[in-house]
Amino acid sequence: MDVRRIPTEPFDDQRPGTAGLRKKVSRFREPNYLENFLQSVFDAAGDFRGATLVAGGDGRYWNAEALERLFSIAAGNGVRRIVVGRQGMLSTPAASHLIRLRGAAGGFLLTASHNPGGPDGDFGVKFDTANGGQAPEALTEAVWRRSLEIREYRVADVAAVDLDELGVQQAGPLEVEVVDPVADYAALMEQLFDFERIRALLGNGRFRMRFDALNAVTGPYAVEILERRLGAPAGTVVNAVPLPDFGGLHPDPNPVDAAHLVAWMSGPGAGDLAAASDGDGDRNMIVGRDMMVSPGDSLALLAEHAREVPGYAAGLAGIARSMPTSRAVDRVAEALGVPCFETPTGWRFFCNLLDAGRVDLCGEESFGTSSSHAREKDGLWAVLFWLNLVAVTGRPVAGLVQDHWRRFGRHAFARHDWFIADGAVAAGIMAGLEGRLAELTGQALAGARVTRADSFTYTDPIDGSVSAGQGLRVFLDDGSRLVYRLSGTGTQGATLRIYLERYLAPTADHGGSGPELTAALGSAAARLARIPALTGIEAPAGII
Repeated sequence: MDVRRIPTEPFDDQRPGTAGLRKKVSRFREPNYLENFLQSVFDAAGDFRGATLVAGGDGRYWNAEALERLFSIAAGNGVRRIVVGRQGMLSTPAASHLIRLRGAAGGFLLTASHNPGGPDGDFGVKFDTANGGQAPEALTEAVWRRSLEIREYRVADVAAVDLDELGVQQAGPLEVEVVDPVADYAALMEQLFDFERIRALLGNGRFRMRFDALNAVTGPYAVEILERRLGAPAGTVVNAVPLPDFGGLHPDPNPVDAAHLVAWMSGPGAGDLAAASDGDGDRNMIVGRDMMVSPGDSLALLAEHAREVPGYAAGLAGIARSMPTSRAVDRVAEALGVPCFETPTGWRFFCNLLDAGRVDLCGEESFGTSSSHAREKDGLWAVLFWLNLVAVTGRPVAGLVQDHWRRFGRHAFARHDWFIADGAVAAGIMAGLEGRLAELTGQALAGARVTRADSFTYTDPIDGSVSAGQGLRVFLDDGSRLVYRLSGTGTQGATLRIYLERYLAPTADHGGSGPELTAALGSAAARLARIPALTGIEAPAGII
C-alpha cells in the first residue's frame, strides 16, 4: 500500500468539546483542517491497523466530501474496513449500536448535532470508542495535545465509493461496506418495546400523533418504524427527508425551534402526542396535549414506569442524570430503591456506569435520554418509550405527567441562555461568581436563603477519574437550585446557561409552565452573576 505523508502545520482551535469538534463549515473546508483533526484522533486513540470502523453523518452540507477525506486518512493509517450508512447517513444512536454489533474499534460521526446546517452553517466530527460511546475526557485531551504538535498526516489513494450501493466495495486498500442505516436499529427497537401494543394504539383511528424529523437524519428511521412497522398513518412523520441545510429549519427539538409542534398540541383540535428529534437523532422533545414535557420530567416518568416496558421489565439497576438536569428522577430512584448518579454534562460520563452495569437509564436536560441499549442518547427510542407507556397505561401524556406530580411533587424547570459575543467576558463572569461562592451561604435570594454553593467536581465511581470545574451550583432552603455553566456546543461567542429548578410539593398547585414558575428565580440568578451589569444585556437570548 502506498501511504503518503503530507506535511502540515497545527491549528490552535481543535480542542474537542463534550461531543467532538464543531466549527463553521468554512473552517473545516480550509486546507488540512479536517485532515489534521482526523490524524490527531488516529494518533491519540491507538493503532487501527487491520481494524474495522463505523462511519456516517447526519447528511448536513459537506458530509459526502468529508467522508471521502476520512476514507483516505483511515486507509493511510491501516484501517481495513469501514462500515458506512447508505448515502453516508447514520444517526448517532444507530452508529453506537452498529459499533457494538459489529465489534468495531470505534466510529467517526460527521455531525454538529442540533446546530444549523448549510454552507454558512456548522459542521462537526466526533469519535466514538469501541463501546459505542463518546471518547472519554482523557482521550479528547490527548487529541487536543496532539493537534498542537502535528506536523504530517497520512493518506492512501482510495477509489471513489458509491454510497448508494449496498454491499462491500474495494476502494484501493480499504474495504467499504455500505449498509442500510435503519435496519439494525429498527430490529433493536422491536426487541425493547411492545410493538403489538403500540401498533394497536396508532392504528385505532382515534390516536393522533405527529413526529417532526426537522429535515434531519431521523426522518428515514421514523418513517420505517412509525409508519411502516407500527402502522401510523402516512404523513405522521413530517419533514422526513434529510436535507443538507435542513430545509432552513433549526434541527433542535425544543419548544422555541419546534414551536409549531407545541401549537399543534394546543386548543380544541390538539393531537395526542407530538415529538421531534435533532440533526443527528440523539435528542427528543415530547409534547402532550397543552403540555411540553420537560426533559427532567420525561426521564423521571420513564424511570417510574420502566417495568411496564418489555426491555426493562426486570427493573433498573440504577439511574444517572447530568448535574444540570432537574432532580425529579432522584425522587423516583429513592422510591425504587436504586442508586441515582449525578454526572457532569456530556454523555461520555454515563458510559463507565453503563458498561459496569450500574445504571440502565440516563438523561440530561438538553433533551437527551437513553438507556443501556446504546452508549449515546437516543431521540426516537424515547418517543417509542412514551408511546409504549401510553399504550399500556391508557393514560394520555399530560395525564401521566400530572399523576407523577401528584405522587412525587413537581420540579418546575427552565433554562436561560445568555449569549455573550466575547467569550472572555463570559468566562470572567463565571470566574467572578465562583470567587464569591463561599460568601453566598445565608444570603437572601428570590424569597429564600442560600444553604450552600459550590463548583461541581465529579469523581467517577468506576475508574476514579476526577473532573473538576463542571458548573456552579447554588442551593436554596425552599428546595430551589441554580446552576451556571458555559455551553460547549456553539461555534462562536459563548453561551452562559443558567438552569433554574423550583420544587413544588405533591399537594401544591402545579399549574403554569416551567419558565413561568421559575421567572423570579431567573431574574435573581442573573443579578447574582452580575450579567446585566457586566455585559449590558438585560434579558437572555432564549428561555426553554
